[in-house]
Amino acid sequence: MMMCTAKKCGIRFQPPAIILIYENEMKGKTRQRIMPVRNFSKFSDCSRAAEQLKNNPRHKSYLEQVSLRQLEKLFTFLRGYMRGQSLAETMEQIRRETTVDPEEDLNKLDDKELAKRKSIMDELFEKNQKKKDDPNFVYDIEVEFPQDEQLQSCGWDTESADEF
Repeated sequence: MMMCTAKKCGIRFQPPAIILIYENEMKGKTRQRIMPVRNFSKFSDCSRAAEQLKNNPRHKSYLEQVSLRQLEKLFTFLRGYMRGQSLAETMEQIRRETTVDPEEDLNKLDDKELAKRKSIMDELFEKNQKKKDDPNFVYDIEVEFPQDEQLQSCGWDTESADEF
């Protein structure tokens, strides 16, 4: 098993391939791996293609550090290219698909769409999370909330015995 560190991952449209620039840990050399994309059309499912590539025994060890989401994005660019979309159009489509609309009712989504939204939220959380080794990490922040305006009570939190 060879140890390698992924540096960059991209897509080549003609002929279609995922290209990985990685560093071989043992030799400290930067190398390029070209993974041809076969049986992929403008109708293909990008998340399935990403999973198949990531789990492919020939490429598995190289793609360990490349997220499934990034591979899916690369396949979306390829599919957009095959459909004749411009790069800008595909990027806009990806932006729409990878952002969660705060107004959207998540209760109305099917399981697959809900899982997609959850993974987007998890990824955002991971990205924005402050960890102990972050340079601007502050432990135990205390915040004073202004007390000038009189506290308002909500209708639902006033106790009334006659409602039960």
